[in-house]
Amino acid sequence: MSPARIGVVGGGLAGMAAALAAADGGAEVVLFERRPVLGGLTASIRHNGLSFDNGQHVFLRCCTAYRGFIDRIGATGQVFLQDRLDVPVLAPDGSRASIKRSGLPAPLHMAGSLGRYRHLSTRERVRLVRPALALRRLDPDDASLDGICFGDWLADHGQSARAVDRLWNLIALPTLNVPAGEASLGLATKVFRVGLLDRSDAGDIGWARVPLAELHGAIAARALEAAGIETVLGSPVGAIGRSPLGAFTVGSGARSVAVDAVILATPLRVSASIGASIGSAAGAREAEHLGTSPIVNVHLVLDRKVTDLPLAACVGSPIQFVFDRTVASGAKSGQCLVLSLSAADSYIATGSAELVSMFFEALCELFPAARQARLVDAIVTREKAATFRAVPGTGAFRPPTTTEVHGLFLAGAWCDTGWPATMESAVRSGHQAASQALALLSDASVGGPRQLEGAGT
Repeated sequence: MSPARIGVVGGGLAGMAAALAAADGGAEVVLFERRPVLGGLTASIRHNGLSFDNGQHVFLRCCTAYRGFIDRIGATGQVFLQDRLDVPVLAPDGSRASIKRSGLPAPLHMAGSLGRYRHLSTRERVRLVRPALALRRLDPDDASLDGICFGDWLADHGQSARAVDRLWNLIALPTLNVPAGEASLGLATKVFRVGLLDRSDAGDIGWARVPLAELHGAIAARALEAAGIETVLGSPVGAIGRSPLGAFTVGSGARSVAVDAVILATPLRVSASIGASIGSAAGAREAEHLGTSPIVNVHLVLDRKVTDLPLAACVGSPIQFVFDRTVASGAKSGQCLVLSLSAADSYIATGSAELVSMFFEALCELFPAARQARLVDAIVTREKAATFRAVPGTGAFRPPTTTEVHGLFLAGAWCDTGWPATMESAVRSGHQAASQALALLSDASVGGPRQLEGAGT
């Protein structure tokens, strides 16, 4: 009997994770990607001889699915992971603190650095204990938490607007892509419980040593090829067909491929449109209600080195995070810094020249040495729909990876994985979709087809 054949539409992290999991499970896999390269929303561009990622995509030690994906594509040596969480937090007045962990077990591992966190008053630091302990008692899987605003919950637990701005948002903004004042308590609980409070080492931060176009593009492409996956690039799929016997036809350009199951791993609106071509309503309602939240990155190339820090968070500044990407960009001299702006609604429509001027001045306030530097080059990258909007009520509109159409599955960071819209969520959704597709096709080969229910694995 020939192996089952699965078509994957979309070559981002969710699609690649699904394709590899399906191939590892014994299926023949064909992956279609509309762009000429893999990587989806984690991509790079070339500008004046250097590589710039479209966002500073980081992961945490607790992101086990994404780290497993990196291992699976043979790229472990191309990422960096902190031995121990340590994030300097800078202010324009020259004051500095750190969010770092000690060797103590959770939650005591953060007590030392938060007790010395000079961006908050002594009274505000003492008041951090109450919400931290309360978060440990919350269950991220409790659906009722999704109806509560995290900012309101923090206020009810003694947190001042200053404490939210100078501490809680340093974590909420980059992980949820909305400020704490707009965020779902359910998703915030997931972030703080899994990332900081349950295990002492969970929040150690990692990032790519190489451009994402190499990590999630060229390296991943070689892994797909080695797994026997046929990858069709530059091939948008506008619709899929269905035979009377239940098989699917995935058409791209002049080519049509017959498969036994399809995994749609594209942006939600695209998946809803493609699914509608065979009568699926999956994703249509969700696309109307999930919303989007943008990310903007300002990349500055300087003629000299102005900081030795590999990364830093910022308070009292329009800059949220700054990362040194000199080596990854390919710069042979000077320094390439990227300023990462999550929940960037107020910047998404601002002109690039204005953003560069504004944020170079902000950089000079944080690093006075930059005033003696010459700005050699600059580029602004924007993702208008980087993530769904993680506000209260979000959970009800995140679809499962199964659909009402037999053999049609969904994958994407927007699926109901329990995680916010992160690389971890994308990979988890791909694994779930592949597992369910393989189980369905295995059942069909043994005793006839059976539609699976539910989203989890």
